[in-house]
Amino acid sequence: MQFSELLAAATMEGDVLRCPGSENWGQGRTMFGGMGAAISFERIRREHDSLPPLRSAQIAYIGPAAGELMVEAKVLRQGKSTTFVDTTLLAEGRIASKGQFVFGASRESTVQVSDNPAPQVPHYTDLEASGPHPFQPPFFRYFEVLVASGGMVGSGQSTSELTWWARHVDQAAYGTESGLLCIGDLLPPAVGQMMKTPAPMSSVNWQIDIFGDDLSTEDGWYLIQNRAQWGGGGWSAQDMNVWSSDGRPIAGGRQTVVVFS
Repeated sequence: MQFSELLAAATMEGDVLRCPGSENWGQGRTMFGGMGAAISFERIRREHDSLPPLRSAQIAYIGPAAGELMVEAKVLRQGKSTTFVDTTLLAEGRIASKGQFVFGASRESTVQVSDNPAPQVPHYTDLEASGPHPFQPPFFRYFEVLVASGGMVGSGQSTSELTWWARHVDQAAYGTESGLLCIGDLLPPAVGQMMKTPAPMSSVNWQIDIFGDDLSTEDGWYLIQNRAQWGGGGWSAQDMNVWSSDGRPIAGGRQTVVVFS
């Protein structure tokens, strides 16, 4: 199923969102983490569609998310402008992930900062798509990807920085909060390209902070960068950033990864 089709297939049963899941959205034993975050977000919006824009989300990936999924949500606090919501995504009755989502309204402010310039890489219009990588996970079929710098997992690169242009195949995801949650976690860990042969990696947690209300970008293309700040002992920690096609900062994040290599 395409991105919007999978979300549309989810149904509310009482306080629980049931989602059929899809092996095509898999990576190893689990569903792609960005899709799991989008499904958790969908549970919140089904019940609280009048909440202000999403400002931040923290996801802890605790166990495999496979087969039929269930999502529970609980409002932790709802103030005049800010709301905190906790989510639990279950697979086969076991916790697959926990999420905390923060929603907040805009207000007048004397503070204006935008100090996160996009890297100088070729524009997506100047790049050509490469053929499928032999170790691409199944969910990659739902995205278009152009490598601006760095390489694929197992390509033996010397850099720990990875920058790709990417967009959803499903145009219904363009410029949406759920679409951004999904694609924001698309790139593999930056240290993966430093391996000489592919090896398993697993996200432990992920945080994404959204910059402003406008998530739009030309033709759905975002520039996404992962930059490992540290790696050792089978772990890595990295910064993550998303820009629009014209270089406007869209989101930033952090991630901790287990590396089995």
